[in-house]
Amino acid sequence: MELDLKILKPQERVSLQLRLLYEKAGFCKYHMGRFEEYGLYQENRRFLSSEQVITFTDLDGRLLALKPDVTLSIAKNAQVDPGGCGRYYYAENVYRPSLESHTFREISQMGLECIGAVDGAATAQTVSLALQSLALTEREFVLEMSHMGFVTGLFDAVGAPEGIRARLLNCIRDKNTHELQRAAAEAGLSRQGIDALCRLAALTGDWESVLAAAEPLALNAAMGAALAELRTLCEMLAGQGQTGNLRLDLSLVNDMEYYNGLVIQGYLAGLPRAVLKGGRYDPLAEQFRPGAKAIGFGLYLDELDRLSDVPTEETGGKVMLNVALPKGRLGDKVYNLLSGVGYGCPENYNETRKLVVENPEAGIRYFLVKPSDVAIYVEHGAADIGIVGKDILAESGADVYELLDTGLGKCRMCVAGPEDFREDQSRALRVATKFVNIAKAYYAAQGRDIDIIKLNGSIELAPILGLSDVIVDIVETGTTLKENNLKVLTEFMPISARFIANRASYQFKRGEIDTLLQKLTEVTNV
Repeated sequence: MELDLKILKPQERVSLQLRLLYEKAGFCKYHMGRFEEYGLYQENRRFLSSEQVITFTDLDGRLLALKPDVTLSIAKNAQVDPGGCGRYYYAENVYRPSLESHTFREISQMGLECIGAVDGAATAQTVSLALQSLALTEREFVLEMSHMGFVTGLFDAVGAPEGIRARLLNCIRDKNTHELQRAAAEAGLSRQGIDALCRLAALTGDWESVLAAAEPLALNAAMGAALAELRTLCEMLAGQGQTGNLRLDLSLVNDMEYYNGLVIQGYLAGLPRAVLKGGRYDPLAEQFRPGAKAIGFGLYLDELDRLSDVPTEETGGKVMLNVALPKGRLGDKVYNLLSGVGYGCPENYNETRKLVVENPEAGIRYFLVKPSDVAIYVEHGAADIGIVGKDILAESGADVYELLDTGLGKCRMCVAGPEDFREDQSRALRVATKFVNIAKAYYAAQGRDIDIIKLNGSIELAPILGLSDVIVDIVETGTTLKENNLKVLTEFMPISARFIANRASYQFKRGEIDTLLQKLTEVTNV
C-alpha cells in the first residue's frame, strides 16, 4: 500500500521528503542525544544565539544541558577523514528562550552540515539543497543570499572602528539607513564611507543586476573576492536552472563571529519570518579541527504546520498591502498623507468605527490598532507594513525592517531628574520609567547598576515623591518637567515615527512596499 503524503501535516510530509532528498544527495543521518555536556556551550557561548541554556546535574554529578544548538555538537563529534568533507543531515529538537513568551521553547529543526574540506562544489550543493528544501513545501518561496566578506571588507575599507561594527551591522541588517548614517557619523567616518555603507540596503534583487551594481563598489580585495565567489556560485546554480527563486541581498548580514562567508535565509509566502537560515561558519569548525571549513543550514519545521492555516493567494488580482496604522493624531496624519497620493479608502476614515478599512483598487488595507501594538502586528505578519514611534519600536525589540524615518512626531528620549540632582555612584541608581528595555540598554552600555521601577503614567511624580532618583521618558517641549522642578539630565535617543516592514512580506511585496515608501518619502519631505 502506497503512503498518501497528502494526509500528513506539512511538517510530517516535508520531513519525509527532506530525508529522501538529503540521503539521495549523499548525506548521512546524524543522531545525537537530547543532552550535551554544558561545558561545550559554556566554552563556545559566542557561537550561540543566546547564552541562556537549560541545565541540570546528572546522577553522576556531571552538569548537562538540553541542547540549544545542533551544529556545535556535529562540529565537535563528526568523524571526518583528513582532507575529506563530512556530509551530515539531522532532524532534532533544540531548546531556546523565547522573547515573546519569556520561557523556553522546544523547536523542531531539520538541516544539513558539510564539515572539513569544503570547496566550491560542496557550497553549491548546499545552496542547491536549500532551494530544493524550500520547493518541497509547494509554496512560493525566496532564498536570499549574501556574503559576510563583502560587508567586513567594506568596514575595513571605510575605516569603521571595531567598537562600532556591531551597531553598524544591526543597522544594515534592518535596512535602517537613517540610523546607519547617524552611527557612522558619530564614529567619525567620512561622507564617502557613510554613503558606501548606505548603498548596501539597495543592493538587492536578481543576482545578475545586484552583482553588476556591486562590482564597481568593491573597494578592496576582500570585497572583490566575495563578489567573485557569489558570481561563480550563481552561475553554477543558473546552469542547473535554480536561480528563479534566488535573490541576492548584500544587506543580509549576521553575527561576524559566527559567519565568515556565504549567508542564506529562506522565506515562504504566508509565513511571517525566515524558515531557513544558514551559511559558512569556518570559525566554529576551526574550534575543533584546525583549518577545517564548514557550511550548512537549518529548516524550522515548526513553522511549516502554520501553512495549513494560510490560504494560497489567488493569482491575477491586485496585491494588497496590509498597513498597521496607529489610532490617534499620528495615524490620522499619515493616513491623510497617503490618501493624498492615491492610497485613500472610499469610506470616511475619520468617521468610521470599523477597525479595517480598505480600497482594493488601490491595493491598500488599513488596520487601526493601538500605537503600542503596531510593531507586534508587523513582526508577526498580520500587517505587511506599519507606522510606529521609535520609542515603541525600540522598547518592543521587534525584528522588522526599519525603512524610513518619516520625521513626524519628533521628540526625545531623556534621563530627567530634580534640578539639584547629584548622582551617588556608591549605590544602584533608582530609575522610574515605562520604557524598561530602553532604560536597561542605556545604562548597561555605561556599566551602571540600576533598580528599575516600572510605571505606566505620571512618570514625573516618581522623583518628586522620592520613589526614584531619575526618570527615563519622552520629552517633547520640556514644559511638564519645568513645572515640576525637573530638568533633562541626558538626551540619548531621538524619537520620531518610523516606517517598518515585515521581513517576509518585503520578500514577496517588495515592489508595492517600495512604491508606497517612495510616495510617503516625497510627501513627508524626508
